[in-house]
Amino acid sequence: MDYDPQELEQRWRERWAESGRYEADPVDTPADGEEEEPTFITVPYPYPSGGMHIGHARTYTVPDVYARYRRQQGDNVLFPIAWHVTGTPIIGAVERLKKREEKQMSVLRDTYNVPEDTLSELETPMGFANHFIEEHYKKGMQSLGLSVDWRREFNTNDERYSKFITWQYETLRDHGRLEKGLHPVKYCTDEEQPVTTHDLLEGEEAEFQEYTLVRFGWEQADEDVVVPMATLRPETVYGVTNAYIDPEADYVVADVDGERWFVSTQAAEKLRLQARDVEVLAEYEGAELVGERVTNPITGDKVLVLPAGFVDADNATGVVMSVPAHSPDDYVALQEAKADTDYLESFGIDPADVADIEPIPILDIEDDEEDWGEIPARHAVESNGIESSDDPALKKATKDLYNKEFHAGHLKEMYGEYAGELVKDARDEFKHDNADSGAFDLMQEFSEEVVCRCGGDVVVAEQDTWFLTYNDEDWKRMAHEVVDGMDAIPENTRGEYDHTIDWLNEWPCIRNYGLGTRLPWDEDFVIEPLSDSTIYMAYYTIAHRLQDVPVEDLDREFFDALFYGEDAVDDADERALQLREEWDYWYPVDYRFSANDLISNHLTFYLFHHADLFDQQMWPQGVVIMGMGLLEGEKMSSSKGHVVLPGEAIEKYGADTVRFFLLNSAEPWQDYDWRADQVGSVRDQLDRFWNRAQDLIEGDEGDEGELQHVDRWLLSKLQDTVRTVTESMENSETRSASQAAFYGFEEQLRWYRRRADLDRPGARWTLRHVLETRLRLLAPFVPFLTNELHEQLTGTPAEDAPWPTVDPEYESTVVEVEERQVERLTEDVHDIIDVTETDPETIRVYVAADWKNLVFDTVADVGTNVGQVMSQVMQHESLRERGNEVNQLVQDLVDVVRGLDDDAVEAMREMDEAAVYEDATGFLRREFDADVEIYVEGSEDVYDPADRAEKATPFRPAIHLE
Repeated sequence: MDYDPQELEQRWRERWAESGRYEADPVDTPADGEEEEPTFITVPYPYPSGGMHIGHARTYTVPDVYARYRRQQGDNVLFPIAWHVTGTPIIGAVERLKKREEKQMSVLRDTYNVPEDTLSELETPMGFANHFIEEHYKKGMQSLGLSVDWRREFNTNDERYSKFITWQYETLRDHGRLEKGLHPVKYCTDEEQPVTTHDLLEGEEAEFQEYTLVRFGWEQADEDVVVPMATLRPETVYGVTNAYIDPEADYVVADVDGERWFVSTQAAEKLRLQARDVEVLAEYEGAELVGERVTNPITGDKVLVLPAGFVDADNATGVVMSVPAHSPDDYVALQEAKADTDYLESFGIDPADVADIEPIPILDIEDDEEDWGEIPARHAVESNGIESSDDPALKKATKDLYNKEFHAGHLKEMYGEYAGELVKDARDEFKHDNADSGAFDLMQEFSEEVVCRCGGDVVVAEQDTWFLTYNDEDWKRMAHEVVDGMDAIPENTRGEYDHTIDWLNEWPCIRNYGLGTRLPWDEDFVIEPLSDSTIYMAYYTIAHRLQDVPVEDLDREFFDALFYGEDAVDDADERALQLREEWDYWYPVDYRFSANDLISNHLTFYLFHHADLFDQQMWPQGVVIMGMGLLEGEKMSSSKGHVVLPGEAIEKYGADTVRFFLLNSAEPWQDYDWRADQVGSVRDQLDRFWNRAQDLIEGDEGDEGELQHVDRWLLSKLQDTVRTVTESMENSETRSASQAAFYGFEEQLRWYRRRADLDRPGARWTLRHVLETRLRLLAPFVPFLTNELHEQLTGTPAEDAPWPTVDPEYESTVVEVEERQVERLTEDVHDIIDVTETDPETIRVYVAADWKNLVFDTVADVGTNVGQVMSQVMQHESLRERGNEVNQLVQDLVDVVRGLDDDAVEAMREMDEAAVYEDATGFLRREFDADVEIYVEGSEDVYDPADRAEKATPFRPAIHLE
C-alpha cells in the first residue's frame, strides 16, 4: 500500500468531522472509572483581514500538538478557536477593495487567490472577514488536522460576545480600573481616530518620545515669533551654532496658545491634536526663514538659519538646531554647507558668514580608552573615515557618540550650577528648569514612522479618552502575582512580563468607530481590539451553550451569576448557574500559546484582567511563547506576495509533512525558516517511514519469547526515547520531542538493522513493538499517518491509544553499555581498515588483562581524583610492581568514567567484556567478511603474533588485522 497523503488525510478529516472527535464536554463519571483531568489550551484567535499563510499554520499547530499529547495522557482537552474582527483593519481593507487599489487587488487576486466573481461579496466588513474565515483560516486549520472543538467558534462582532464584553467593562469600571482624561494616543489622520498596534501597517514597535522644544525667537515684521526646534538632547543648547530648514517644504505662522509660532504645516496639525489651541495665520515656504537669524533663548546668541534638504518637515516642528561639536550628523552637514557656496548664494546668504561658523564645545568626555578631543564630533567623523552625509557609518558614529556623552560627558563651566555634572544626571533637571522659565516647551513624537493599515499617517495626539489604569499599584501587584504563579515557557520570558507590568501606564481602550463592542456608558465609542481580547478565553467555555439564551437576557446579573456564583446576585438565573458549571470545569487556562511580541501588550493585558476579574484559582497557569517565521531566509509579507499558503503546501506535500517540518525546524519560541527543499526532504522521510511500517504490518507478529541481546538493547533505547520525548513534551519542547521520536531513534534503528538478523521471530516482534510505540509518540505531530498505521497494526488509531510509559522490564543500562562496546569495536575496526587500506581475512580482538580491570574497579569505587585512585591502587602489591604503567592506565580510565552516571559505571564494572565480543562474533564476521578471534590478554591460549595484546585497556580492546 503506497503512501498517498492526500487520500489518507481526507479520509481522516471526514472521520473526525463525522464523529465529533474533538468536541470536548465536561466529564462527571468516566466510563473506565478513572477521573479525566481537564486541560484547557488556547491560542490567539486570528484576525481575518487577509488569508492564512504558513506562519499562521505553525502558530496553530504547536498548541495542537500539545493538545493531542494531553489527550493521549488521558486528559479531557479543550482546544477552541474564534475570530477577532474588532477595530478598523478589515474596514480599511474593504475601503481599499472598493477603490480597487492596485496593491490591495494584487494581494487578493495573486496572493490569496480570491476569484474575480467573489470580490463583490467582500465589499462589506463581515463579508470580507467571513470569506477569509471560511475559505482560508477554517479550511487551512481543518486541512492541517487541528483538533479544534468547532462548536465553540464565534467572532468578536457577535451580539452575544458584545454582551460579555459589556459585562467585563462595566465590572472593570466598578472596580475603579477605568478613568477618563487627556492621554497621548496613536492617532490615524485618515480615520481621525486612535489606533493601536494591531491596526498598524508600519511602526508597530514605535515608542512615544517626548521632545524638548527649544523656543528660538525671530523678529518678523516687528512681530515676535517663536521658532521651536525639537531635540532629545536639550542640554546641548549651549552648543547651537546655526539652524536648518527645508526651503521647499510648507510652513505656517500659527497662533499656538496665544503665541505666534513658525512651524511646518504638519507640525501645526500635530500640535492641535496634542491639545494645543492652534489657529493658522499665514502660510509660507521654508525659504521664508532661510538666511534669517533666530535667538537662542538660553545664550541670547543669534544663529543663522541655513537651507537643507535633509530636514524632514513631517518630523516634530520641521526646524532643527545644529550642534556640530557634539553631533557627527551636524558636523558633516556644516562642512558640506560651507563647501556649497553656490547653493548658499542662491538664497542670498554670504558664504563668508557660514565659513565663520565654528563648533562650540560644551562638555568633556571622561574616557580612559580614547581621546575625543575638544570637538568630539570631529573625532568621531575622522576616526571612522566619514567623508559625506551619505556614508552609512555616520548613523552609527552619531549613536555611539550620543551614548558616550550621555554616560561620560561632563558639562563645562558655562552651565553654572550644572557645571561638572554628567549629562545623564543633569539632563532632566536642566530640561525642567528651563521649561519652568519659559525657554523650553514639550511635544510628543514617535521614534519611527507609523502608518495605519488604512494607509493613513499615524501621529501622536492627546485625546480626552477612557483608559485602563494599568498604572494602579495594586493592580500591578496582582499582575506580578499572576506571573509568579504561572509557568513561563521559556523561563527567561518571565522577566519580560514583570518588566512590562512595571512600565505599563494608562492604556486608551476606545476608538471613535470600527467593528466591535460599544462602550456601555458612552456608545459613541468602540472598545479597541487589544482591550476586548483579554478574557475571551472564558467565553470559549460557554460560547456554544450561550446560543440557547436570548440576547436580551444576557445582562450584567446574568454574567455576574455565571462568573461569580449564586450569591453574587439577588435572583440568579438558573441558566447562568448551569453555564457556570462548565466554566468552572474548564477554567483556568492551562496553557496559552502566543507570540513573543505580544508580551508587551496583549499577554500582559491578559494577566492584568484575569487578576482583577477572577479569583486566584482562575488565573492563567502557563504561557508558551512562539517565535517568528521566515520564508527562504526572508520575512514573510502578504503585501509583497512573499508567503506560502497552507492549502498549496498541503496539496503538494501533505498535511503531515507540513506539520512535521514546522515542528522540527525550531522550538516553539525560536524563529524558523520555511525552505522548500527541506520540506521536500521531510516528505521523502515520511514516505520511507510508511514503507518500512507497511513491511512490518504485512509480516507476522514474531515472538517476544525469543528476544536476544540486540533486541533487548533496542527495547532499552526505546525506553530512553519514551522518557526523553515525554520530558520534552511536558516542557513544550516540540522540536526536541519530535527529533527524539523520529530522527534520533532512526539512528538506533540503523544500527539494529545492521546488527540483527531481522528474520528472527524475536527481531520481528521487537520491530513491531517499537513501531507501535513510536506511532503513539509521533501521533501528536503527524496524526494522519500515525493513526492510519497504528490502526492497521493494532486495530486502534494511535490517538486513541495511551501515551507510552517507560517499561522497567525492558530498561537495562547493562545491555546498553554492552552494545555500545560492540558498536565502538566495530567503529575502531573500520577506522583501522580505512587508514591501512587493508582487507583482512582475520580480525583478532584482545581484551584487557584482569589486573587492568582491577584498576578500573578502583576508579569506579574512588572516583575521578587521580591522586586518591593511585593511593588506593598502590595498596595492591601486584600493581605497585607495574609503576608507570599503572599510573598511565589510571589517567586513561579516569577519562573514561568522567561524566558518566553511577549506573553506567556500575554496568561497566559488571560487564564481561570478552563474552560480549564473543557473543557478537557472528555479526562481526558478516560486517567484515572475515574470521574473528577473541582473546584475553595474558591468558594461556592467546595468539598474539603482532604483540598487540598488551595495548588493550578496559573497554578499548587491542585489534590486529591479518
